[in-house]
Amino acid sequence: MLELFVNEEGGLTAGGYGLCIGILLVCLLAAAVHRGGGRAEANPRRLAFCAMAAALAYVTSFIRVFKLPYGGSVTLMSMLFIVLAAYWFGVRTGVLVGFAYGILQFLQEPYFLSLFQVCCDYVLAFAALGAAGFFRNRKNGLIKGYVLAVLLRGAFHALGGYLYWMDYMPDTFPQSLRSLYPIIYNYSFLLAEGAMTIILLKIPAVEKALDVIGRMATSKGSTPITEKV
Repeated sequence: MLELFVNEEGGLTAGGYGLCIGILLVCLLAAAVHRGGGRAEANPRRLAFCAMAAALAYVTSFIRVFKLPYGGSVTLMSMLFIVLAAYWFGVRTGVLVGFAYGILQFLQEPYFLSLFQVCCDYVLAFAALGAAGFFRNRKNGLIKGYVLAVLLRGAFHALGGYLYWMDYMPDTFPQSLRSLYPIIYNYSFLLAEGAMTIILLKIPAVEKALDVIGRMATSKGSTPITEKV
């Protein structure tokens, strides 16, 4: 059965790509659904912003400031867009958008060793970015949520590293730190991108712009958002 979706090299077959795209669409549609008045309703505004968040994260993930030899890179703040969706719409929506983004990452560079390896490296790691929603509507919530998201993503990557990637540790790596190799490797690029992103978020103009966009994203009415003079 697995051969229908994964080839012998660990990549995806046409059926595998089709399955991933189908899951991606379901996740984005699910993220657009909220409960209102006791029944489930689709929110077109939320769907649009969630789709844009996933798309922008995917595009910026190709813009790499630095790339590590065994996977992982410092991108143009690609994680931020998933964190913003979580911060604006809550944990449940953030996890779904992060899950969808993980599917996109798997489509971008698929590698299948086992189902749990895929879960660690793609599904759980990126879905964890949705945890930023726990700090929704709190003081400095976006920064706190972003830090939590980065730490959780790194934890799942490190778990996958311990289980599947220890054999790839270079001989030049200090043997005294062997037990910390997956943690050091994965957090090296995640924290570098995280620091770069937090510096950007602390710029007043950026902070103000994201506040305006956030109010647009979460607005329930059709009245345009205007700045107070």
